[in-house]
Amino acid sequence: MGRSSTAHERLLDAACQLMRRRGYASVGVAEICALADVRKGSFYHFFESKQALTLAVIDSHWAGQRMEWVATLSQPGSPLDRLEQLFRATRTTQEALRETAGAVSGCLLANLALELSGQEAAVQARLREVFEDEIGLILSVLEEAAAAGDIPAASAGRGTARAMVAQMEGMILFAKLNDDPALLDELWAQTARLLGAGDAEALEGAAGRA
Repeated sequence: MGRSSTAHERLLDAACQLMRRRGYASVGVAEICALADVRKGSFYHFFESKQALTLAVIDSHWAGQRMEWVATLSQPGSPLDRLEQLFRATRTTQEALRETAGAVSGCLLANLALELSGQEAAVQARLREVFEDEIGLILSVLEEAAAAGDIPAASAGRGTARAMVAQMEGMILFAKLNDDPALLDELWAQTARLLGAGDAEALEGAAGRA
C-alpha cells in the first residue's frame, strides 16, 4: 500500500485486507486508518460510517473481480472450457492469498455474507445483488453450452448457475477452514458432475473442445 495512492484507495485496500482476514465485527475504523496511513479524523471525509466503507469495499472488490470473470468467460474456446478456467482460477487466487496473508482467507464476499446474516441490511442487500450478478454471468455461459449441445438443456437454468456458485463458495470455505488451497483441485470435476448428471468424463472432454 503505497503513499502514491489516494487516501480513499488506501482506506478501501486496508479495509479489504483486514475484513478478508478477520471479518467485519473485529475490525475497527482506527485500525483501518492506521493500516491505510490515514488520520482517523479524515476517515469521515470519505465515508460517513464503517457500513458505508464496507459497501464501497464490496463494490470495489466485485468491480475488479467482475472484470476478471468477464475476461475469462468471454475469451475464445468452448463454453465449458471457459467455465472450467474460471473455476480452476479459484485455486490460483487462494494460493496467492495464502502466500501474502499467511493463510487461506477465503472469499471476502462470502465471508461477509456469512458473518452478517441477519445484520447490516444494506450490506446484505448489496451482497445479494453481487451474487445474483455472479449467477447471471455463469447462466449466460450455461445457455451457450446447452445451445452447443455440451450439456442438457435442463442444466442451463438459473438454479444450476446458483448451485455452481454455491459449489465454488462452499469449497473455498473448506479450503479456508483447512488452510489448504489444494482442496480446490477437484472443484471443476465436482461441478462437471453437477452439470452432466454424473457424466463428468464426457463433460471434461467437451470442455477441452475449442
